[in-house]
Amino acid sequence: MSDRAPHTDPSRPTRRLFSRTSWPEARFLADVLRTETVGGGLLLLGAVIALVWSNSPWESAYQALGGWVPWAGGAGLHLDLSLSAWAADGLLAVFFFVVGLELKREFVVGELRDPRRAALPVVAAVGGMALPALIYVAVNLAAGGDGLRGWAIPTATDIAFALAVLAVIGSHLPQGLRAFLLTLAVVDDLLAITVIAIFYTDDFSPLPLLAALAPIAVFGLLVQRRRTWWWALIPLAVAAWTLVHASGVHATVAGVLLGFTVPVLGRDGGTHGLAEHLEHRWRPVSAGFAVPVFAFFAAGVSLRGADLGAIVTDPIVIGVVAGLVVGKAVGIFGSTFLLARFTRARLDEDITWTDLLGVALLAGVGFTVSLLIGELAFGAGTAADDNVKAAVLAGSVIAAMLAAVVLVRRNAAYRRIAEAELVDADRDGVPDVYQRGDG
Repeated sequence: MSDRAPHTDPSRPTRRLFSRTSWPEARFLADVLRTETVGGGLLLLGAVIALVWSNSPWESAYQALGGWVPWAGGAGLHLDLSLSAWAADGLLAVFFFVVGLELKREFVVGELRDPRRAALPVVAAVGGMALPALIYVAVNLAAGGDGLRGWAIPTATDIAFALAVLAVIGSHLPQGLRAFLLTLAVVDDLLAITVIAIFYTDDFSPLPLLAALAPIAVFGLLVQRRRTWWWALIPLAVAAWTLVHASGVHATVAGVLLGFTVPVLGRDGGTHGLAEHLEHRWRPVSAGFAVPVFAFFAAGVSLRGADLGAIVTDPIVIGVVAGLVVGKAVGIFGSTFLLARFTRARLDEDITWTDLLGVALLAGVGFTVSLLIGELAFGAGTAADDNVKAAVLAGSVIAAMLAAVVLVRRNAAYRRIAEAELVDADRDGVPDVYQRGDG
């Protein structure tokens, strides 16, 4: 039985769930894939170094480095933070600034500007967050409910890791599949930011948050007028971050708000506006430094002398792993299938349901935001937080391996099709330039 979606009545128009993007969108997607692939590798490197160091005889040095407070005099502004806290609250603000730019671009000129085209990634992202949360809650309720505060941990997808894996194993997969994963991750990031702002904000102080609107407004006024003076924009961004942090709202929200103020369209109405310029400038800082450093400080869970049996049977660990591996895949695949079933939409002719299953499994690779939510839920350095780190790492590895099994097989099939088409083109005497698609 074919795993392609069944054809509908040819006499009635159908809407493709995945369609080929325009050339500017395809070029932008290629740029993102290249950068995120490198970023995913650096992210993995930071996590591996942290795991090796924290499980070595020099574990105390690793803990001391993460716990060092560089500015003990910043208590008045709540800035007497350790290095690990600066990585989570400060450096990740750069990551979320890039996310904010990416989100606005998608809403203005990307896949999410058209409500009909946006329906699929939005529904898939909601399904891919709701089911993991429900699985986590069910597991922890059955065990007494002590770990319920971490319900949002398995709901996030790490775009850097996921795109890195897809780029490595999916050289011949359809472009629409890559575009779907990127758009899904963008919506996923937006929902995760909302969850953090609403459910993981303690000791809320409204006055600093209201005061933060002033530097954000001035920042927005300058970028709207294309005044990209670094000596003005960076201090304004730091001021906004400081005030949001002092309000009790997680400071990374400041990065998203600043990103939303940047114009996407150029002066002539073109799609190459300031948002794309700033994204290309700051994405290497985010993917190449901010996120790997955060991973270095966040992934250092020590298993020396730990009771592995207790860790494996911990409801928090079971809920996180089951949410990432099962909840993400079933939530994304199931919601997409139901949308296709009840709206009479069907997959693009180049994409099969097996392809979609592979991407749904790959979305279970959760790291950056999952680790951040774990720290917010249980507190950095606690036993529960260490178990969360182990669970996120295990769940992400399992999800990536399962996705690789599916997507490597599909990639081989698409490679054979491409090679067969090249052979046919040679027989027909078509010039090489057209075979490559450069014509």
